Amino acid sequence: MKLLSALFLAAACAGSVATAALAADPPMPLPHAASGCLPATPTADQAVACVQQVYDQSQTFTSDFSQKFWVKAYNQEKSSHGHVTFAKPGKMHWTYDDPQSTGNRVVSDGTVIKVYEASNKQMYEQPIEKSQYPAALSFLTGTGKLGDSFTFEVFPGDQMKFPGGIVLVGTPKQATPSYSKVLFYVDSATSQVRRVMIIDGQGNRNRFDFEAPRVNVPAPPELFKYTPPPGTSIIHP
Repeated sequence: MKLLSALFLAAACAGSVATAALAADPPMPLPHAASGCLPATPTADQAVACVQQVYDQSQTFTSDFSQKFWVKAYNQEKSSHGHVTFAKPGKMHWTYDDPQSTGNRVVSDGTVIKVYEASNKQMYEQPIEKSQYPAALSFLTGTGKLGDSFTFEVFPGDQMKFPGGIVLVGTPKQATPSYSKVLFYVDSATSQVRRVMIIDGQGNRNRFDFEAPRVNVPAPPELFKYTPPPGTSIIHP
Protein backbone atom coordinates (compact mmCIF):
# COMPACT_ATOMS: atom_id res chain seq x y z
CA MET A 1 0.00 0.00 0.00
CA LYS A 2 2.53 2.55 -1.18
CA LEU A 3 0.26 5.58 -1.20
CA LEU A 4 -1.25 4.83 2.19
CA SER A 5 2.22 4.29 3.63
CA ALA A 6 3.42 7.53 2.08
CA LEU A 7 0.44 9.37 3.52
CA PHE A 8 0.41 8.03 7.04
CA LEU A 9 3.48 6.13 8.13
CA ALA A 10 6.62 8.15 7.50
CA ALA A 11 8.35 10.98 9.36
CA ALA A 12 11.43 12.90 10.27
CA CYS A 13 15.02 12.76 11.21
CA ALA A 14 17.30 10.11 12.59
CA GLY A 15 16.97 10.38 16.30
CA SER A 16 16.53 13.97 17.42
CA VAL A 17 13.09 15.54 17.34
CA ALA A 18 14.57 18.98 17.77
CA THR A 19 16.85 18.43 14.76
CA ALA A 20 13.88 17.38 12.65
CA ALA A 21 11.90 20.45 13.60
CA LEU A 22 14.80 22.82 13.08
CA ALA A 23 15.40 21.36 9.62
CA ALA A 24 11.85 22.13 8.53
CA ASP A 25 10.96 25.20 6.53
CA PRO A 26 8.54 27.55 8.29
CA PRO A 27 5.06 27.59 6.73
CA MET A 28 3.94 30.61 4.79
CA PRO A 29 2.06 33.14 6.91
CA LEU A 30 -1.72 33.11 6.83
CA PRO A 31 -4.20 35.83 7.67
CA HIS A 32 -5.72 35.08 11.05
CA ALA A 33 -9.42 34.51 10.66
CA ALA A 34 -10.21 33.67 14.27
CA SER A 35 -8.90 34.31 17.75
CA GLY A 36 -7.03 31.51 19.44
CA CYS A 37 -7.10 30.41 23.06
CA LEU A 38 -3.39 29.89 23.75
CA PRO A 39 -1.81 31.67 26.71
CA ALA A 40 1.42 33.56 26.04
CA THR A 41 3.55 30.71 27.43
CA PRO A 42 1.28 27.67 27.60
CA THR A 43 2.04 24.43 29.35
CA ALA A 44 1.70 21.31 27.24
CA ASP A 45 -1.66 20.51 28.88
CA GLN A 46 -2.97 24.02 28.22
CA ALA A 47 -1.88 23.91 24.59
CA VAL A 48 -3.39 20.50 23.97
CA ALA A 49 -6.69 21.52 25.59
CA CYS A 50 -6.82 24.69 23.50
CA VAL A 51 -6.13 22.93 20.19
CA GLN A 52 -8.67 20.22 21.00
CA GLN A 53 -11.27 22.88 21.83
CA VAL A 54 -10.80 24.53 18.42
CA TYR A 55 -11.41 21.30 16.52
CA ASP A 56 -14.20 20.13 18.83
CA GLN A 57 -16.10 23.23 17.68
CA SER A 58 -15.53 22.40 14.01
CA GLN A 59 -17.59 19.98 11.95
CA THR A 60 -15.40 20.15 8.86
CA PHE A 61 -11.82 21.07 8.04
CA THR A 62 -10.70 21.77 4.50
CA SER A 63 -7.35 22.92 3.17
CA ASP A 64 -4.86 22.84 0.38
CA PHE A 65 -1.82 20.90 1.48
CA SER A 66 1.76 20.27 0.50
CA GLN A 67 3.51 17.08 1.47
CA LYS A 68 7.17 16.17 1.76
CA PHE A 69 8.00 12.52 2.22
CA TRP A 70 11.69 11.85 2.96
CA VAL A 71 13.19 8.35 3.08
CA LYS A 72 16.32 8.37 5.20
CA ALA A 73 17.85 5.13 3.90
CA TYR A 74 18.00 6.46 0.33
CA ASN A 75 18.20 10.16 1.18
CA GLN A 76 15.33 10.78 -1.21
CA GLU A 77 12.45 13.20 -0.90
CA LYS A 78 9.18 13.26 -2.80
CA SER A 79 7.05 16.38 -2.80
CA SER A 80 3.39 16.54 -3.71
CA HIS A 81 0.38 18.72 -3.13
CA GLY A 82 -3.36 18.66 -3.31
CA HIS A 83 -6.53 19.29 -1.34
CA VAL A 84 -8.02 17.59 1.72
CA THR A 85 -11.37 17.71 3.47
CA PHE A 86 -12.14 16.14 6.84
CA ALA A 87 -15.65 15.81 8.28
CA LYS A 88 -17.00 14.28 11.44
CA PRO A 89 -17.17 11.47 12.19
CA GLY A 90 -14.16 9.85 10.54
CA LYS A 91 -14.65 11.12 7.00
CA MET A 92 -11.89 12.39 4.75
CA HIS A 93 -11.07 13.01 1.11
CA TRP A 94 -7.51 13.58 -0.16
CA THR A 95 -6.87 14.45 -3.80
CA TYR A 96 -3.49 15.04 -5.42
CA ASP A 97 -2.94 17.45 -8.30
CA ASP A 98 0.81 17.35 -8.96
CA PRO A 99 1.89 15.60 -12.21
CA GLN A 100 3.37 12.51 -10.54
CA SER A 101 0.36 11.89 -8.33
CA THR A 102 -2.59 13.15 -10.38
CA GLY A 103 -5.60 10.93 -9.85
CA ASN A 104 -4.44 9.46 -6.57
CA ARG A 105 -6.87 9.80 -3.72
CA VAL A 106 -7.70 8.60 -0.24
CA VAL A 107 -11.38 8.53 0.70
CA SER A 108 -13.16 7.43 3.86
CA ASP A 109 -16.88 7.51 4.57
CA GLY A 110 -16.20 6.98 8.26
CA THR A 111 -16.45 3.21 7.95
CA VAL A 112 -14.29 2.12 5.03
CA ILE A 113 -11.07 3.68 3.79
CA LYS A 114 -10.23 3.52 0.08
CA VAL A 115 -6.78 4.27 -1.29
CA TYR A 116 -6.62 4.61 -5.08
CA GLU A 117 -3.34 4.58 -6.99
CA ALA A 118 -3.99 5.90 -10.48
CA SER A 119 -0.72 4.78 -12.05
CA ASN A 120 -1.36 1.14 -11.10
CA LYS A 121 -5.15 1.22 -11.40
CA GLN A 122 -5.33 -0.38 -7.96
CA MET A 123 -7.52 0.46 -5.00
CA TYR A 124 -6.86 -0.76 -1.46
CA GLU A 125 -10.01 -1.02 0.61
CA GLN A 126 -10.45 -1.97 4.26
CA PRO A 127 -12.42 -1.07 7.39
CA ILE A 128 -11.02 2.12 8.83
CA GLU A 129 -10.48 0.59 12.28
CA LYS A 130 -8.09 -1.93 10.71
CA SER A 131 -6.22 0.59 8.62
CA GLN A 132 -2.99 2.41 9.34
CA TYR A 133 -4.92 5.67 9.66
CA PRO A 134 -3.18 7.20 12.67
CA ALA A 135 -4.20 9.12 15.75
CA ALA A 136 -1.93 11.83 14.31
CA LEU A 137 -4.85 13.09 12.23
CA SER A 138 -7.90 11.58 13.89
CA PHE A 139 -8.56 14.71 15.98
CA LEU A 140 -9.51 16.43 12.73
CA THR A 141 -12.35 13.97 12.12
CA GLY A 142 -13.72 13.69 15.64
CA THR A 143 -12.59 10.08 16.05
CA GLY A 144 -9.89 10.77 18.62
CA LYS A 145 -8.47 13.35 20.97
CA LEU A 146 -4.86 14.47 21.15
CA GLY A 147 -4.53 13.90 24.88
CA ASP A 148 -5.83 10.33 24.58
CA SER A 149 -3.13 9.24 22.17
CA PHE A 150 0.03 11.17 23.06
CA THR A 151 2.16 12.45 25.90
CA PHE A 152 3.22 15.97 24.95
CA GLU A 153 6.05 18.41 25.39
CA VAL A 154 5.68 22.00 24.21
CA PHE A 155 8.40 24.14 22.61
CA PRO A 156 8.39 27.84 21.69
CA GLY A 157 8.00 28.37 17.98
CA ASP A 158 11.07 30.58 17.73
CA GLN A 159 13.15 27.69 19.05
CA MET A 160 11.76 25.40 16.37
CA LYS A 161 11.90 27.77 13.36
CA PHE A 162 8.17 28.33 13.63
CA PRO A 163 7.75 32.01 14.54
CA GLY A 164 4.31 33.04 15.70
CA GLY A 165 3.44 29.66 17.13
CA ILE A 166 4.34 26.71 19.29
CA VAL A 167 5.29 23.12 18.56
CA LEU A 168 3.72 20.22 20.40
CA VAL A 169 5.92 17.11 20.33
CA GLY A 170 3.85 14.00 20.97
CA THR A 171 5.07 10.56 21.99
CA PRO A 172 2.45 7.83 21.50
CA LYS A 173 1.17 6.38 24.76
CA GLN A 174 1.01 2.96 23.15
CA ALA A 175 3.96 1.84 21.05
CA THR A 176 3.19 1.58 17.34
CA PRO A 177 5.36 0.81 14.31
CA SER A 178 3.63 3.64 12.47
CA TYR A 179 5.36 6.51 14.26
CA SER A 180 7.64 7.23 17.19
CA LYS A 181 6.97 10.98 17.41
CA VAL A 182 4.43 13.36 15.94
CA LEU A 183 5.00 17.12 15.85
CA PHE A 184 2.06 19.51 15.70
CA TYR A 185 2.88 23.08 14.66
CA VAL A 186 0.22 25.35 16.15
CA ASP A 187 -0.43 28.95 15.11
CA SER A 188 -0.70 31.05 18.28
CA ALA A 189 -3.21 33.53 16.84
CA THR A 190 -5.80 30.96 15.73
CA SER A 191 -4.76 27.83 17.68
CA GLN A 192 -4.98 25.93 14.40
CA VAL A 193 -2.59 23.14 13.49
CA ARG A 194 -0.64 24.39 10.49
CA ARG A 195 1.67 21.42 10.03
CA VAL A 196 1.90 17.80 11.11
CA MET A 197 5.23 16.00 10.95
CA ILE A 198 5.23 12.23 11.54
CA ILE A 199 8.45 10.54 12.63
CA ASP A 200 8.94 6.79 12.39
CA GLY A 201 11.51 4.51 13.94
CA GLN A 202 13.54 4.26 10.75
CA GLY A 203 14.24 7.97 10.62
CA ASN A 204 11.85 8.75 7.76
CA ARG A 205 9.68 11.82 7.81
CA ASN A 206 6.30 12.67 6.40
CA ARG A 207 5.28 16.31 6.59
CA PHE A 208 1.94 17.89 5.77
CA ASP A 209 1.58 21.67 5.60
CA PHE A 210 -2.00 22.93 5.64
CA GLU A 211 -2.28 26.01 3.44
CA ALA A 212 -5.24 28.37 3.82
CA PRO A 213 -7.18 26.03 6.13
CA ARG A 214 -10.86 26.68 6.74
CA VAL A 215 -13.35 25.15 9.15
CA ASN A 216 -17.09 24.54 8.97
CA VAL A 217 -17.22 24.79 5.18
CA PRO A 218 -20.16 22.64 3.96
CA ALA A 219 -18.97 19.30 2.55
CA PRO A 220 -21.43 17.32 0.40
CA PRO A 221 -21.89 13.67 1.49
CA GLU A 222 -20.92 12.40 -1.97
CA LEU A 223 -17.42 13.80 -1.45
CA PHE A 224 -16.73 10.89 0.89
CA LYS A 225 -17.84 8.21 -1.55
CA TYR A 226 -15.63 6.94 -4.34
CA THR A 227 -16.07 4.51 -7.22
CA PRO A 228 -12.81 3.80 -9.08
CA PRO A 229 -12.55 3.73 -12.87
CA PRO A 230 -13.56 0.54 -14.70
CA GLY A 231 -10.79 -2.06 -14.75
CA THR A 232 -9.42 -1.11 -11.32
CA SER A 233 -8.10 -3.99 -9.23
CA ILE A 234 -9.65 -3.97 -5.76
CA ILE A 235 -7.35 -5.24 -3.02
CA HIS A 236 -8.44 -6.07 0.52
CA PRO A 237 -5.30 -6.26 2.72
